[in-house]
Amino acid sequence: MRLQHHPDVRAEHPTLAVGTFEAIGITPEMPVDLEKFIERATRRLADGPESEFPEIQAWRRAFAKMGLKPTQYRCASESLLRRLRKEGTLPRIHPVIDLCNAVSVAYAIPVAVLDVAKIDGSLEVRHARGDEKYVTFGGTVEHPNPGEVIFADEDGQAHARRWTNRQSGHSAVSATTSDVLIVSEGLHATAAEDVRLLIETIAGELRRP
Repeated sequence: MRLQHHPDVRAEHPTLAVGTFEAIGITPEMPVDLEKFIERATRRLADGPESEFPEIQAWRRAFAKMGLKPTQYRCASESLLRRLRKEGTLPRIHPVIDLCNAVSVAYAIPVAVLDVAKIDGSLEVRHARGDEKYVTFGGTVEHPNPGEVIFADEDGQAHARRWTNRQSGHSAVSATTSDVLIVSEGLHATAAEDVRLLIETIAGELRRP
């Protein structure tokens, strides 16, 4: 599965760091260890709210640059950290999703998990034309706003809206999913190293016997 970022996106966000990993043969029964990552995030939240994290502040600046209110539209990792701070836990959905969410809060960096079987050709993170199709988790079809940053495949499906804000229900992981593409993106000063470590962490956990 090939993923690329359009040159315009990279030019507008020169600190962007990207990591990907394709996991094959996942199942709803696979064991995952979440608590060590959730505990790491909880310890960090004890020192201050997620809005003060440099990883989150970098995404807030990016969202503001895209014309989005950062407190209305949050990157995925900020939303998860906010939920963890308020509720003390994260939702359980699917082992791979649960693991990636836990690692996401531990590193305060967004992680997307996409069902490869639902993606047509390659993926590009680019500005929307406005005619792409985005399917919500409720099954409603939307069209991204022109200029909005999306994950788009070759069929014009938008697999994420507002960049790292919201994934699509079309390529969401389900009980029948076997292969997934995991994508992490960071914009803060140490993003290149942190994203590399994040992807290595997820890969290592998924390779556990």
